[in-house]
Amino acid sequence: MDENAFDAESHRKQVLDQLVALDDNDSLEGDEMRPLRLALEFMKADRALIEEGIASTVVVFGSHLINSPEEAEAALSRATNADHLARAKQQRAMSVWYEEARQFGRIVSERGGALVSHGPRYNVLATGGGPGIMEAANRGAWEAGAPSIGFNIALPEEQRPNPYITPGLSFSFRYFAIRKMHFAMRASALAIFPGGFGTLDELFEILTLKQTKKMAPIPVILFSRPYWTTLIDFGALVERGTIRKDDANSFEIVDSVEEAWAVLAGTGPMTRTALQEP
Repeated sequence: MDENAFDAESHRKQVLDQLVALDDNDSLEGDEMRPLRLALEFMKADRALIEEGIASTVVVFGSHLINSPEEAEAALSRATNADHLARAKQQRAMSVWYEEARQFGRIVSERGGALVSHGPRYNVLATGGGPGIMEAANRGAWEAGAPSIGFNIALPEEQRPNPYITPGLSFSFRYFAIRKMHFAMRASALAIFPGGFGTLDELFEILTLKQTKKMAPIPVILFSRPYWTTLIDFGALVERGTIRKDDANSFEIVDSVEEAWAVLAGTGPMTRTALQEP
């Protein structure tokens, strides 16, 4: 038999073994496919949010390192030396903001329109999907019986989604840029709790979008006057002429959930037809 003869059966098996193009995930890798990956990552989350009828969100940012009061007390009881004790006391002091974020998630979910039985859902809680402040806000929404969203990000140091995100509304992004778009595009308000680099990044992203009128003038609320006034001297930026006075007034600093709700309930971007009286 000619070794070069065409083996129809073998060829047929090879063809059948090939992946359908849409199932061939490896073909999406490579620099030339980056635009398509970006589009697919955006569309997957966007379609899910549309299907769930989510018209607007209240976005919560804050440190993933802030523990619940229970976790903080447990860490304090385990402290074995002066350094551990100092860190544990600091964690216990900051855990008050876990509870505030939890209450914020509950109150916004109960009063903002996320609990409607039919029609669009307004002001649904959205977080970065991880632990700490993010977990607290999702937890508050869960305790209210409302849906909430987690926009997680794939990182070398894995950040697992917290257990309080609504199934089907937990997304993991490869690209920060697409994740940022989803944070901004449906946001009716932004709540910023004490946090680090990631929190500051998202805060200034939104303030810049507001300043340049690339997004609606949504309310931006910073929790904890002592934290933010110590961390950033916005007045110094005005004094040195690097921002305008109006820019320094583009956010509110509060110390409690009810104070924050009073700000939100009096602003236009929070869909008034969805709001309920406290």
